[in-house]
Amino acid sequence: MQIRRFGNTGLKVSELCLGTMTFGNQADQQTSFKIMDVAWEGGIQFFDTANVYPLGGGLERVGQTEEIVGRWIRERGIREDMVLVSKARGKMGPGANDEGLGKKHLWKALEDTLTRLQTDYLDLYLMHWPDAETPIEETLETLTEMVGRGLVRYIGCSNYPAWQLAASLLSSERNGLKKFQVVQPRYNALFRMIEEDILPLCQLEGIGTMVYNPLAGGMLTGRYRERALEGGSRFTLENSGELYKKRYWNDAVFEAVETLSNFFEPRGKSLTHAALAWVLQKQGVSSAIIGASKPEQLTDSLQALDLIFEPEELEAFEGAWFSLPRERDLGVARR
Repeated sequence: MQIRRFGNTGLKVSELCLGTMTFGNQADQQTSFKIMDVAWEGGIQFFDTANVYPLGGGLERVGQTEEIVGRWIRERGIREDMVLVSKARGKMGPGANDEGLGKKHLWKALEDTLTRLQTDYLDLYLMHWPDAETPIEETLETLTEMVGRGLVRYIGCSNYPAWQLAASLLSSERNGLKKFQVVQPRYNALFRMIEEDILPLCQLEGIGTMVYNPLAGGMLTGRYRERALEGGSRFTLENSGELYKKRYWNDAVFEAVETLSNFFEPRGKSLTHAALAWVLQKQGVSSAIIGASKPEQLTDSLQALDLIFEPEELEAFEGAWFSLPRERDLGVARR
């Protein structure tokens, strides 16, 4: 497991980040603890969560993932040895101010997150997706105050298009506010739009990148080649299944996955390992978020770290990408 510098920050993070959005819905607490143990023993010291998780859990379950992660951190006693990330933006209750990136909600969200995670601070606090109703200056002012009070070490954003990221950086510079130092975009061999704008901007500005969906919601594991929907998968979850279907459940993606599988299997290489290694080796990617609903899934994914590509294997990924139609990103909320 490589440890990489996170953009121009002083943070050092593992090249794989553990995503926890399955905890509390697709994985119960006992299973979640086992997954975190596998991650820690495998060298992953970088954990990502969010206050709205678990994925597909609905309003009645928001916050449960952070609670599970917090209990594990307390029991293992490793808080100072890890890099802990959480996110805010989503709806956490029925009230008008129970969501968004305004000062009132952000302060309540952070206080509740710290309580659930049983920690005094976050290493990184991300804005989960943009809030068109709140001026970016208000959000940045609030985050600057959080950093000043020592409750947050670094700030960043997730699911921001390049123009909004650029606008936020300009606002920070003009107003003397803390700037986003980390971004969390979607990126995998079947969705590479960020290569045209987000990644070049981040490299120019020294911004760290932690990409999510490196296995395209499981499509690049090959588990859906028969086009059968599995109960409990992210494609069938309430509140998120339709989003994932719009992203990946179409003929062009299935054909690309079939082509890649038929290419790598005779070469003795798992498509899962190849797809994850491809992301980790892309210039501009600091870390890739890998999740699991079972410990053995994560154990398998860790094997991707040793994979070395031949030139024709990299060409296979290029061919798959250019075979896909270009469409806009369909939805960003809650991953």
